[in-house]
Amino acid sequence: MFDDFSKRSKAVQAALNLAKERRWSDIGLTDIARAADLSLADLRREFTCKTDILRAFQAELDAETLARAKPAGEAQSRRDRLFDIVMTRFEAMQPYKPALKRIASSLCCRPGEAAPLLCSSLASQYWMLEAAGAKLDGPGGALRVAGLAAIYGQVFRVWLDDDTPSLDKTMAALDKRLGKGERMLSGIETACGDLCRLACGLMPRGWSREAKQDAPPGPAPAASP
Repeated sequence: MFDDFSKRSKAVQAALNLAKERRWSDIGLTDIARAADLSLADLRREFTCKTDILRAFQAELDAETLARAKPAGEAQSRRDRLFDIVMTRFEAMQPYKPALKRIASSLCCRPGEAAPLLCSSLASQYWMLEAAGAKLDGPGGALRVAGLAAIYGQVFRVWLDDDTPSLDKTMAALDKRLGKGERMLSGIETACGDLCRLACGLMPRGWSREAKQDAPPGPAPAASP
């Protein structure tokens, strides 16, 4: 998943390797630079802080997930397509589970340190929805991204403790929450559509024509020479 020759990849891998054995809060940038065989100056050229290293891991994971995703079948629904893509992401994260477990445990007690990861986490949901063929324009798109982020966060916690070889617990949790989210989103979209139709029905007929008639007259056209 990583390019072993770039300084950026070496630093991300070194940080994850250290996190397997130590608490994330106890790992300093100097430790990461030393483990990656980089100078502190080299590390600063690539990252601004430890959280930035986690954002780089998220971006690399996004690319790996999209690369591994299989083409959608003709009869496959968007929900099933999204299920496959999210599970592909969890499978790609499997080698890093011990490190991610320690990192998640540390960040849950430090909301200030975790907050900068929100934008990159939402970007990850956006790309997975895009790969699934979901509609992402307008308010509905933002609602889908936020909804998937909430689902992903819940299933991620299940995945951290899932020791089954085929990730059965993770698949069951994801399937259940995607179904619930789909029904909820459908209800919201139906309610919004009904509200729009109600608003249109309350408008007086011919209001646009009356508005034009009541509008002040414009300047008279200039006389032709």
